[in-house]
Amino acid sequence: MSRLLLCITLFAAILLSAPGTAEKKSAWDKPTFEAYVRHLNVWGPQIKVDIGEPKPSPIAGFSEVIVHASAGTASADFSYYVSKDGQKIVQGTVYDIAQNPFKTDLDKLKTDLQPSFGTPGAPVVLVEFSDFECPMCKEEAKMLRDNLLSTYPKQVRFYFIEFPLDQIHPWARAAAIAGRCIFRQNANAFWDYHDWIFAHQEEIKPENLKDKVLEFAKGKEIDPLQLARCMDKKETDAEVDKGQALGHDVTVALTPVLLALTPAVVALALGRVHAA
Repeated sequence: MSRLLLCITLFAAILLSAPGTAEKKSAWDKPTFEAYVRHLNVWGPQIKVDIGEPKPSPIAGFSEVIVHASAGTASADFSYYVSKDGQKIVQGTVYDIAQNPFKTDLDKLKTDLQPSFGTPGAPVVLVEFSDFECPMCKEEAKMLRDNLLSTYPKQVRFYFIEFPLDQIHPWARAAAIAGRCIFRQNANAFWDYHDWIFAHQEEIKPENLKDKVLEFAKGKEIDPLQLARCMDKKETDAEVDKGQALGHDVTVALTPVLLALTPAVVALALGRVHAA
């Protein structure tokens, strides 16, 4: 290579590496965005990160991008708002002063075909996410069942959504599946099952759950053969998955979680309630 060509090559290399001459970074480049949020959240390589596609945002001049982070069975979604030029990122929750601050979560809460008790059309609606193997859920269940209707006989409608913590409770999902199987056959019998399984929580193990559930079903308006088949084939597993997905949508991570869809004194009286 000639001396002149060598000088030109070296000059070009120095010029390209000089500050301000490199290509400007943009959050619209997914690898760049991923690297940035990993740095921001101190996420190591064990965290899998998926960058969503931009969608309309309530902030003028910005688009919303959902970042899905996961590690094994645990996962969470995070909202970021990216400026049109890709140079600014805003993290957080946007509230409209004219709207209920919990409107986003409330819009996601669908109670169709969920076990419920209380007055249809009541002014206060409570939604509980619960795990049949969770000791704190057992305590809350007893408090609600013993006091809710006796204190507010016409003012409340209560919905129950299964949210088994699969990572730490080995028989919670099977119990949730069994509960959904019973609910399919007899909606009223579900609440007998709900009270029974919490009352017998300490006796139940993965290996004896089915036998104990079938023993519970004796004398109830439940077909034991149909129940056993439903449990064996996990026919209601998708319904349990749906409840879990709904919980994740409203940022449920642990149980019990009790959401009040309408503000009222009852929400304050119950305690541990996320009043909306």
